[in-house]
Amino acid sequence: MLQFKRFSRLTYNLPVRDLPQLGISRSSNFAFCLFATLATIGANPLFAQDVESPDPHPLKTADTSSPRATLTSFLETFDEVHRRFYGEGRRFRSDATRRALSARATRCLDLRDVPESVRYNVGREAAVCLKEVLDRIELPPEDDWPDAEQVATEELTRWTIPDTEITIARVNEGPHEGEFLFTPATVERAVDFYTIVKDLPYQDKEMVTPYMIQFYLAEPGWMLPRPWIRALPSWARARWFGQAVWQWVALILTLVAALGLMLTIYVFGRRRAHVFRSNVMRYLITIAFPVAAMLVPLAAVYFIGEQIRVSGTVLLVVGFSLRLVFFFALIVVLLGAGNRIAALVIATPWIQPRGLDAQFVRLVSRVASIVAAIIVFLEGGQRFGIPLSTLLASAGVGGLAVALAAQDTLKNVFGSVMITLDKPYRVGERIVTKGYDGLVEEIGLRSTKIRLLNGHQASIPNEEMARSDIENIGRRPYIRRAATIEMPSFTPVAKINRALEIVRDALQDHEGMKEDFPPRVYLRDINPASIGILVIYWYHPPDYWEYLAFSEKLNLQLMQQFEAEHIPFAKRTLTVEMSDTGKQGVAQGESDEV
Repeated sequence: MLQFKRFSRLTYNLPVRDLPQLGISRSSNFAFCLFATLATIGANPLFAQDVESPDPHPLKTADTSSPRATLTSFLETFDEVHRRFYGEGRRFRSDATRRALSARATRCLDLRDVPESVRYNVGREAAVCLKEVLDRIELPPEDDWPDAEQVATEELTRWTIPDTEITIARVNEGPHEGEFLFTPATVERAVDFYTIVKDLPYQDKEMVTPYMIQFYLAEPGWMLPRPWIRALPSWARARWFGQAVWQWVALILTLVAALGLMLTIYVFGRRRAHVFRSNVMRYLITIAFPVAAMLVPLAAVYFIGEQIRVSGTVLLVVGFSLRLVFFFALIVVLLGAGNRIAALVIATPWIQPRGLDAQFVRLVSRVASIVAAIIVFLEGGQRFGIPLSTLLASAGVGGLAVALAAQDTLKNVFGSVMITLDKPYRVGERIVTKGYDGLVEEIGLRSTKIRLLNGHQASIPNEEMARSDIENIGRRPYIRRAATIEMPSFTPVAKINRALEIVRDALQDHEGMKEDFPPRVYLRDINPASIGILVIYWYHPPDYWEYLAFSEKLNLQLMQQFEAEHIPFAKRTLTVEMSDTGKQGVAQGESDEV
């Protein structure tokens, strides 16, 4: 924040003698100075040919092998900017070249201590301020600037321009290790240095680029025609709290338009989504419009900084706020997109909306969106200057608090994960668990809903379902029936044999039989009160109502044939024995349904 405060004083400290010709007052704010430098001025025929010609070395970078190389590259880059663009102004066709030269100039600065979110702006401002200082002070002869040979011979690690605090030092760590760059302290104090020398005249020497800051503050971007701004009345071009009046008006209008555009896109997207009958188009619309609304703050940042050319603290505050809105909107969009993408996948015909696969898709999408949101949070925090260790510690503390507060919910979520992976049941299957018998109606993140056979609905937490014994009736490949036909114990053997023949003939190639599961009929029980014939058969497929209809038809057929053959069924018996003491004992009789 110290750097922000110092840079915010830049546009308040322009030389008084330079202001009248530009319509700039002493209260001017700063911002985006280097890019202003690289992107100023209207159209000048004298420079048209130079501007039209492409840069033969667009990937050329600054030579930072020694203090002399760094300082020379720095001065030559600004000289090229002044030569190529001083008379052109900010035009779209030269935007790429200006940006390349901007990057080459800021490449000479050590910006490690500047937060990434404002590094671009602060670097350009510091570069322009340093260039203004170097143009106003007397530099030692170029031969006295340490070169690579002197650095190697004397093991030089830093060099300070005589009679100044402007220092170029070797970087000892990071991606620029071994390079000689203007130190972070020099970058931080660049505005202070400019404030001290702002009233000094420019030196009469090579590669001096006068009045670049002033032209930056007075010129709009390429989207706003320069003649329009110059045609405004003097009061509209007067500086007020660091900005021209027209800039304040354009800033307010841009912010209002950005907010209105975000709301319009969001509301319009929600309304248009209901017009489409197709679920796929509806979900695509609900994703596309929030994404478009999310990008509006970035467009506003570009327009305010590069076209309206708002500067100083105003730009830092507005840019910071809009980028913060963008990051929060991005997190919200990511969290919402997880649900939309899951719904989009589930809308496909091969996934059952209330099935386990749909639940798995929802779970994976939700986890993926949360992970993406966390990554954006960590990355965004770093860009705003918050150390990664602090972000991780905050996320850890917050995660622990959430885990303690919602441990039951988390248990159910993990239970749903286990159910999703193990798949003990699906929607529509009949299960028996914890005393409940019914059809699975829905599998949610928290619970499983079962429609009981009596019509009631039971909701069981997934944490309990994951550790319960579950009998899945819906997955049985067949329905097996085992019954005992009982006849009185005095039934003749001939009639018993006849009864076995009748039952076996009735089940021969019966309905729902598979070759691998032939029926079984045997004389099994011989009791004092009855004789039992064991009957076992399997019905395919496991359609319960079809099975009952077949069983009813079989029962009636057996009863008719037994009655025709005069084969009786055993009746329920009850034997009462009287003891000598008068107590009664009851012997249970046996019966079975056919």
